[in-house]
Amino acid sequence: MPPILLDGGFSRELIRLGAPFAQPEWSALSLLSPESHTFVSQAHTAFARAGADILTTNSYAIVPFHIGEERFWERGKELASDAGRLARSVASEEEGRRGTERETGEDGSSAASSGLVRVAGSLPPIFGSYEPALFDASRVQEHLAVLVGGLAAWVDLWLGETLSLIAEAEAVRTAVKRSGKPIWIAFTLDDRSEQPDSEAQAKLRGGETVAEAAAKLIEWDDVDAILFNCSKAECMLPAVKQTKAVFDAHGCKKLIGVYANRFEPQGEDYKANAVVSTLRDDLGTDRYVEFAKNWIEAGAGIVGGCCGVGSEHIRRLGEELVTKEHQTKGK
Repeated sequence: MPPILLDGGFSRELIRLGAPFAQPEWSALSLLSPESHTFVSQAHTAFARAGADILTTNSYAIVPFHIGEERFWERGKELASDAGRLARSVASEEEGRRGTERETGEDGSSAASSGLVRVAGSLPPIFGSYEPALFDASRVQEHLAVLVGGLAAWVDLWLGETLSLIAEAEAVRTAVKRSGKPIWIAFTLDDRSEQPDSEAQAKLRGGETVAEAAAKLIEWDDVDAILFNCSKAECMLPAVKQTKAVFDAHGCKKLIGVYANRFEPQGEDYKANAVVSTLRDDLGTDRYVEFAKNWIEAGAGIVGGCCGVGSEHIRRLGEELVTKEHQTKGK
């Protein structure tokens, strides 16, 4: 069974395309004016043509930290709806294109054989990326309700992203449980060690262990997958292995996924999104594929990319991990 292929880092794809981009609005800047929506569509299209099975909505930065409290309450639902609509439009167009190519025998895409392209509704950490101390359980649901209300009509599944705490994951689950749509939860890892110890307990950025998070997700019947994202590639393998061990011990068949970032090492006082982070130059497409092969061998069934992992990386992942598997099975 080939892995499910996620898309990659949306903000850097927007920058590559020449979209308006500045802090504090970050990737939300391309949603604020209808004239910039074309850049969002182009970024989705780049990932779709690269072979992604999942397109993630450009809703990560629709939070007060990026667009301000007043704008969030006035326009948050509208912006989230725009993000969902733009992703859905590209997904539908790509499904049609893949169907036509299969009928004519010209299908060169690397996506799964069904040709289905799903839309994941991105639900970010409301009070800041990498900021577990700022999580406020008393306020999180009113904020999440804005995003869920705007996205719900357009998405096939929910993706809680870059979560540092189990409590953040539980908040996402609570916010969307009435939708009846699949829920995927992606945690960001403590990746401050230069050389992660494969024998040490992998931890979330908030300090809880990956094993604790995996055990909690086993209890949540409405959550279909646990993923690890927005952390350096080197720290992902221990997290996958430790999650797989917990799942296997309980007979759990939920999916495990990984989408790493390409950030250079961050210091202890690093604040996510305070600046546009620099990218490492030693994580090109071939090396990223090698990391992904190890994740899959360890038990991951979903792979993609986060910040700085572009459409060229996703294309190579599709070529190496999806297309070749189909070709091998067809022999």
